Amino acid sequence: MADYFKLLGVERRPSLDSEILKSKFLKLSAEVHPDRVHADSAEAKEQAHSVYTELNTAYQTLRMPKDRLAHLLELEAGRKPAAIQTAPGELMEFFLEIGSRCREADQFIQQRTAVTSPLLRVGLFQKGEQIAEKLKALQERVRQHSAAAEKELIEFDASWQRGTRDFDKVEASYRTFSYLARWAGQLQERLLQLAL
Repeated sequence: MADYFKLLGVERRPSLDSEILKSKFLKLSAEVHPDRVHADSAEAKEQAHSVYTELNTAYQTLRMPKDRLAHLLELEAGRKPAAIQTAPGELMEFFLEIGSRCREADQFIQQRTAVTSPLLRVGLFQKGEQIAEKLKALQERVRQHSAAAEKELIEFDASWQRGTRDFDKVEASYRTFSYLARWAGQLQERLLQLAL
């Protein structure tokens, strides 16, 4: 397995400075970009493309907390995060609220799709706006939870740097970021459908 931390020249840790990570990626990718070998052999071009693709994959993995934590767990503990189907306890109530609002949006979208009359569709506009506002409020709460999880990750990173390797904490943080990312995606998907 490739070590993306090593590939990008950053320390293996739960939290990374996004600007430093981006800077290292841009510097390394400029050095190995396939355009630099455009006049070389097909083999050299293929090699450059392969290295550039791996650098890009490394950057995309390490810039997202969920993916970074999963990669860190695989490298340090030799295992992938467990597939757990329930939301972390502290987020369970929030999860249920998001599920309820998403079902409400899905039902409205289905109802709106069945309406063909322009006059009736105009009548549904206000209800769609109200549902969208509720989803946007939930999106903001997801952002707040994500910011709090980032703050906790930075605090946890300090203990990691002192040599405390708590893999259960890495996995718990991974699950939190995983659920928050999934919920953010579900809310965004419904908002896009409502905007159509």
